[in-house]
Amino acid sequence: MLSSTYVEIPEEFQIKNGINQNTYLINGELIEWKGETSDVYSTISSTEDYKPTFLGTIPTLTEKEALEALDAACNAYDKGQGLWPTMKVADRIACMEKFVEQMKTKREEVVKLLMWEIGKNLPDSEKEFDRTVEYIYDTIEEYKQLDRDSAKFSKHDGVYAHIRRGPLGVVLCLGPYNYPLNETFALLIPAIIMGNTCIFKPAKHGVLLLTPLLEAFKNSFPKGAVNILYGRGRVVASPIMQSGKVDVLALIGNSKSANALMDQHPKQNRLRLVLGLEAKNPAIVLPDTNLDLAIDECIAGTLSFNGQRCTALKILYVHEDILEEFNSRFSKKVDGLKFGNPWEQGAKLTPLPEPEKPAYIQELIDDAISKGAKVLNERGGETSENYIFPAVLFPVTKDMRVYQEEQFGPVIPIVPFKDIEQPLDEMAESNYGQQVSLFGNDIKTLAPLIDTLVNLVCRVNLNSSCQRGPDVYPFTGRKDSAKGTLSVHDALRSFSIRTFVATKDTEYNKEILNNLLDANASNFVSTDYIL
Repeated sequence: MLSSTYVEIPEEFQIKNGINQNTYLINGELIEWKGETSDVYSTISSTEDYKPTFLGTIPTLTEKEALEALDAACNAYDKGQGLWPTMKVADRIACMEKFVEQMKTKREEVVKLLMWEIGKNLPDSEKEFDRTVEYIYDTIEEYKQLDRDSAKFSKHDGVYAHIRRGPLGVVLCLGPYNYPLNETFALLIPAIIMGNTCIFKPAKHGVLLLTPLLEAFKNSFPKGAVNILYGRGRVVASPIMQSGKVDVLALIGNSKSANALMDQHPKQNRLRLVLGLEAKNPAIVLPDTNLDLAIDECIAGTLSFNGQRCTALKILYVHEDILEEFNSRFSKKVDGLKFGNPWEQGAKLTPLPEPEKPAYIQELIDDAISKGAKVLNERGGETSENYIFPAVLFPVTKDMRVYQEEQFGPVIPIVPFKDIEQPLDEMAESNYGQQVSLFGNDIKTLAPLIDTLVNLVCRVNLNSSCQRGPDVYPFTGRKDSAKGTLSVHDALRSFSIRTFVATKDTEYNKEILNNLLDANASNFVSTDYIL
């Protein structure tokens, strides 16, 4: 068993009374729910004898409420004629600014719930909130610039054109549990600000942290522009997709869920997709690498938030010339990481939010051992009621589950290699293609590797662990890892389409255009410059 001394929870982090989240947002109203509810528990214990902590309840909504939310979103879009999609850009920005200002007042509550609901440590929980606020401000500024660049007419072959980006329609947004605020809002915020109307269902874990923000959504946007549901995905998301009225599916999660939802849409050729899915990001550690640097970055890459990130390093290819030293030093460093509750100072490893995850990780370890791997670190596989200590497995081969599956948790497979073609070939064969970490020093070796790797993945991290940020950089993937690109810049384009007004260059038409601009009667045809 994983030894863990009970530490009394500081007053500011205690959960004293459960949150009775009994409202949901449809058509601009927080509707009180009096039906069935679902209990929300944390795997973190509040007592010396282990027991999951009751956090509160959420509505268990039904198909009826789901279709009411869909109707609200469709009515708000109103075939492109609604208040929100036709609103001036400056006015939509003002709504978003109002929202983020109200959101900032809820930092303490949201951070506390991030820790309890998903086990994210205090510094990372604070970072997730602050990064999300920054993302919203950056999105606002990027949208202003996008509008400035469009505030003009082009002329080609005797035709004037006024080209802007317009909304796509109704968006169904489903976020992940590992970044229930940041990655969810990386979908939701650009979708909203571009003039789409949205239906949003939080993930199973990280659901209560939306509670402090419901009033801000209600107060900041016109009715029906944002609708927030609770409940089981197959109950509320399925009928929404089956209606055929959803124009965009925005989802960060796994491809199984995405495919199941897509298959339910009766007009898939009309369905736009913005998807962030699985990844099996590798690290390639070359023999001339700076081992101190590589080990530190591989620790961060494999075990930040217990490896529960799509951008986590999930397999390490280490050259045989440095294998013994790397394995020894890396394993000792893993064993030196502190396990504790999220608010405990220096806690790098924290309780897993999914109660079934330790057993799954143990299955991967047992399978690898049965096929010839060993656990290199002394503490690897130690378990408690809500955690399993990271196991460093070596040597890992293709027939092992930990090689094939995206583990999304604390287990680290190491694969030895002699010929660089081995990791390159295996990456090419993989179903995934998000990122890679490349550790080395010799530019004659690195240069051709980089030239190959950029065609296998979408981000090559040189001597650094894989990550999403900074959010101004494109975040996407090849093959089964993603569809669409997310970043402050790209997300606005992912949730919009180029649309324009064109007219022939005649005196008659020029007079009409001038009158349109002078009257400032159209929200679309405008050369106003947003400061």
